[in-house]
Amino acid sequence: MFIEATGSTKERREMAEDVAAFALKLMAPRLLGKVEVDIKLINNLREKEELVGDCTWEDSRYRPRHFTVRIDASQDKHDMLETVAHEMVHVKQYARGELKDTNHLSLCKWKDKVVDSDKVNYYDQPWEIEAHGRERGLFFRWIAQSNWKKCRWIKY
Repeated sequence: MFIEATGSTKERREMAEDVAAFALKLMAPRLLGKVEVDIKLINNLREKEELVGDCTWEDSRYRPRHFTVRIDASQDKHDMLETVAHEMVHVKQYARGELKDTNHLSLCKWKDKVVDSDKVNYYDQPWEIEAHGRERGLFFRWIAQSNWKKCRWIKY
């Protein structure tokens, strides 16, 4: 597994890399050593593009192994790291073939069922249900085992 963060501060890059590696190891240990994730910490991404994070595969539509994850580094540390955990769920989904993009811009395949993301509310999209459902738990499990667990910026 190769995970590298760029942008923002050294501390934020280290935390983002650590939570990303932890999340992938927990969710999909067989992918360790098989995926490459470039995390780009970008200030004011929400203001520029109205999103706090996204995940894009860079190589193959079928079970990709190289990903770019963009995260709004202007968020407080807690929210930024939960966003990293959320996007790592999408990395897992793509890499395991659970989520697949199609040739049509709004159509995705979720576990071999075609879903039109233009016709399904964002929060009802099955891949987002999983990602939102797991982000907080992944973050707190990471905190519990990390050197950062006594930080004051954690929101319980």
